[in-house]
Amino acid sequence: MAMSDSRSTDSTHPLTILLDVDGTLLDSNDAHANAWVDVGREFGHECDYGSIRSMIGMGGDKLMPKAFGIEHDSKEGKKMSERRSEIFLERYLPALRPFPRARDLLLRMQEDGHSLVVATSATSKEMKKLLEVAGIGDLLEEATSSSDAKRSKPDPDIIKAALKKSETEAGDALMLGDTPYDVAASTGAGVSIVALRCGGWSDDELRGAIATYADPAELLREYDRSPLSTAARSRAGSAR
Repeated sequence: MAMSDSRSTDSTHPLTILLDVDGTLLDSNDAHANAWVDVGREFGHECDYGSIRSMIGMGGDKLMPKAFGIEHDSKEGKKMSERRSEIFLERYLPALRPFPRARDLLLRMQEDGHSLVVATSATSKEMKKLLEVAGIGDLLEEATSSSDAKRSKPDPDIIKAALKKSETEAGDALMLGDTPYDVAASTGAGVSIVALRCGGWSDDELRGAIATYADPAELLREYDRSPLSTAARSRAGSAR
């Protein structure tokens, strides 16, 4: 676990926790990369898995021009996007599993009084399926997807949409994510972020997060000393 004092959430009252799903609560980043590689090949675009994998966490509007040189809203782009979703849901979704203790972590947040809101670049259709697999849909107060924002991560639109939907000020929110695109999106919206490395990125690549942990299980173990803990933030405030 690594923590930084560069940006912090000093509030001692419960927060709105903005949750990424893919790579944060659900072990799905590799599956998304494979689906993009598969659809690229179907449409005659050879692409390198490693390059695609490094872009997972962006929305399709960002990934497609970078990976394939195709605009997301073009005729071909729309067809590829629809087919990629079919491939992901049919070939890869059935094998996905949540990271250990992911649901327990969210329950601990609820015990601390926090509200839970999903903020993901996934489509609304995929988001519903992902939440089912993660087993957390019943714990959420709100959810925002790519359909709620003009631009996907790393732009801050989805974070701002989640704040608006939950009627929360940026200073009363904290994000949990796993990619550099989550970090950029949250900080761009003025929201501090706690990052997890289980999505495949290092502490250095997640620079800008106020704390980093290996996965939901480690964050749960360290919860009482983490930025998520109301008690820990209260102690930090008293020490200033």
